[in-house]
Amino acid sequence: MADHEHDLALVGEATDRLLTAVAKLPESALAEPSRLPGWTRGHVLAHLARNADALVNVLAGRPMYADAAVRDADIERDAPRPLAVHLTDLRDSSRRFLEAAAAPGDLSRTVTLRNGVTDRASRVPFRRLIEVELHHVDLGIGYGLADLPAEFTDREIGFLARRFSGHPGVAALLLAAEDGREWRTGGTDGPRLRVSGPAPALLGWLAGRNDAAALDAGGSPVPALPPL
Repeated sequence: MADHEHDLALVGEATDRLLTAVAKLPESALAEPSRLPGWTRGHVLAHLARNADALVNVLAGRPMYADAAVRDADIERDAPRPLAVHLTDLRDSSRRFLEAAAAPGDLSRTVTLRNGVTDRASRVPFRRLIEVELHHVDLGIGYGLADLPAEFTDREIGFLARRFSGHPGVAALLLAAEDGREWRTGGTDGPRLRVSGPAPALLGWLAGRNDAAALDAGGSPVPALPPL
């Protein structure tokens, strides 16, 4: 089982880093493009706030979002707001999530997320941590993949390796970080293609945040991965 209290503390720290960085932005920066196609920085911040409330729904046994159209409409509605409103909303929604996640309950229970995905309640804080850390990178405000805490990078590579494990569209792969850590993912037929490189580059490739330019597959092309 995940270390629930530890993960909640990590979410709080990551949220504080994000809020501190965003508070330094000029008002005009929110309408500028983020690193996510079609989204401004305002869209990213709006999504983060609404995701916190959606995970409160998950923990309470309610649908994460009413439906995809409502989710998208809420983000579009909130994206153009002033910086101060974004900061207040993100701070308040994050507090609501942390309070809901810290409430007594059965952490081994199964909860349902978006698109029918299920997980244990104990892992919801880590899923929120993924949102906060990767979307901080997506803002494009000086916080990159190499700035992510090493613990998060290691755990997220493992999380994504498990998601791609057995995927019919992914070849059998052995992921190797420069410090010797390895993860197996993809299919199980045939020899595994070894893809190596710095851990942040492996994470960026798995998460669709960068290409494979910093990775090496022993002379073979690094395969493209399907969308998450």
